[in-house]
Amino acid sequence: MSAYLVRRLIHLIPTFLGATFLAFIVLQLAPGDFLTRWALDPKIRPETIALMRHNFGLDRPVLVQYLIWLKNLLHGDLGHSFMYQQPVLEVIWPRILNSLVLVGFSILFLYLIGIPIGVYQALRPYTPGDYAISFLAYFGIAIPNFFFMLILIYLLVQFKFAHGWTPFPIGGMTSQGFEHFPQWRQILDVLWHAVLPAFVVVTADMSSLTRVMRGLVMEVLGQDYIRTARAKGLPERVVLYKHALRNAIIPVIATIGGLLPTLISGAGLVEVVANWPGMTPLLLDAINQQDLYVNTGIIALSTFLLIVGNILGDLLLAVVDPRIRYG
Repeated sequence: MSAYLVRRLIHLIPTFLGATFLAFIVLQLAPGDFLTRWALDPKIRPETIALMRHNFGLDRPVLVQYLIWLKNLLHGDLGHSFMYQQPVLEVIWPRILNSLVLVGFSILFLYLIGIPIGVYQALRPYTPGDYAISFLAYFGIAIPNFFFMLILIYLLVQFKFAHGWTPFPIGGMTSQGFEHFPQWRQILDVLWHAVLPAFVVVTADMSSLTRVMRGLVMEVLGQDYIRTARAKGLPERVVLYKHALRNAIIPVIATIGGLLPTLISGAGLVEVVANWPGMTPLLLDAINQQDLYVNTGIIALSTFLLIVGNILGDLLLAVVDPRIRYG
């Protein structure tokens, strides 16, 4: 196992370098840079723009800029944000924490709800309940989550007009007067705001997971060793959860590693629609402003977590399935 980990960590280095360098080049293929719009202002002298471009390092070749960024990265420095005039890590860290709340909550929903529903469908196939859940699953896969969020916001607004209150907040991450709440109430307030967007974020994934779990559990329940376990008189609960589910869930375990970069990359356009101050709004602003180092920092962290997540997924597979050995 240790030799396998060493090989994977060695392979991580060229993969990370290749991904970040490619991203660095692509980000600079767009016409202009952060100072281009300033150069169009007649009140700003060209000499001032040239000096700022030199101070930001934008007058150097792309390869030189990348090597300087890589050298700083070895010291834990992701660069300096043009837009915020702060170190990149200070800019993105609060947004990472905000996205962690939302995406972490959605992953909790995904497995605590999706797996039991999939098992329920597998135990009662072709029943009205199975058909109803399958219909909702196809609906969840088909509808874009940001559009679903817009629909829910509209319904909440109509509910508030009719009754004067809403069961869930309409956008945002905190309530008015949040700064004056005690700490326990601040935590509950953030979680309360996160429930609805977290559920919307995970709708499509939950729909897919329920369909996958249904098929996997039904396939495993038809295996010979399951019939043998039942013939021995084992309780159905033991047959299902100790023998069937443990083998059926192996392909699902393999996907857990891919969720790691999602934890910091944000919840996509749902964060924008729900006015949640996470990573996606920051990334869109950085792209619009051509803030090179904020974009590169986000991509670098996501790439690193994706590679580490794949390694973690392989290790979890070895824990769940004793037949898997890495040498």
